[in-house]
Amino acid sequence: MSAVVRESFARLRPMRDADLAEVMRIETSAYEFPWTLGIFQDCLRFGYLCQVYDSPRGILGYGIMSVGVGECHLLNICIAPRHQRHGHATRMIAQLLDMARERRARMALLEVRVSNRGAYRLYTKLGFNEIGMRRGYYPARKGREDAIVLAREL
Repeated sequence: MSAVVRESFARLRPMRDADLAEVMRIETSAYEFPWTLGIFQDCLRFGYLCQVYDSPRGILGYGIMSVGVGECHLLNICIAPRHQRHGHATRMIAQLLDMARERRARMALLEVRVSNRGAYRLYTKLGFNEIGMRRGYYPARKGREDAIVLAREL
């Protein structure tokens, strides 16, 4: 059985403190400016919807989302670099948006780096539309980088 077939059995489950070491390995391998362990711990502590995308081979990625007042905000969506380009992000985001709908969210929001063209294409393919720009939102090698704000109705 190929790795891709086994990974197709991946599913979201609640993130636990015991997952944070693997989540941090994925985060630091995927991003030049990763979240800190403290940020993930705060998200868990403050009740954000923190999910890992788990498979028989282990954690493939994770999603952090806040939900409230009819909106969800996708704060961190990440698939481990070695598992990217297999459709995992699409399936994981669809499951996160289903969870948001169950919690009565009617709108989904997220930010994406201007330079992250792959993620931008994925989000627009999933029905997100550009609604604004946050100037200097992300850290970058030479100062700050703008974020494109995307939204879609649920």
